[in-house]
Amino acid sequence: MLIREAGAADWPAIWPFFHAIVAAGDTFTYPVDLDAERGRDWWLLRAPDRTVVAVDDAGKILGTAKMNRNHMGNASHIASASYMVDPAHSGQGVGRALCEYSLEWARAAGYRAMQFNAVVETNAHAVKLYRSLGFEVVGTLPEGFRHPERGYVGLHIMYRAL
Repeated sequence: MLIREAGAADWPAIWPFFHAIVAAGDTFTYPVDLDAERGRDWWLLRAPDRTVVAVDDAGKILGTAKMNRNHMGNASHIASASYMVDPAHSGQGVGRALCEYSLEWARAAGYRAMQFNAVVETNAHAVKLYRSLGFEVVGTLPEGFRHPERGYVGLHIMYRAL
């Protein structure tokens, strides 16, 4: 698997799984009716932020990540990231590779920590992955997310020093 910078030409391959994940409404705080243009604008970030794709040997996009500063001003030393893996390729280490890549990117860019602002507590796979990579839950916003099947559930704030 190769992780490389994403560009506008990658969006048509990202959009189908991006759209499916967002429309499911169970892991991201994005509007479930998000259209392709707005989704592209929110996901494909410009430098100094970064968006990448994980591709297989044939160049097929397996997943994507966006990395950015979490805050501005005197808190701009904290990074953040978001990840989406094509469900057809889940369980193959794509999410872990993207998360490890984002941690290295953040270290190299001089960030002191990474913070995830809104990890849905029922997203057990993501919470387990992040914990295995050294993140801890530093707080939970009770009923901060309206899950389509489980009702109101918490949103974790997760943190890891770099």
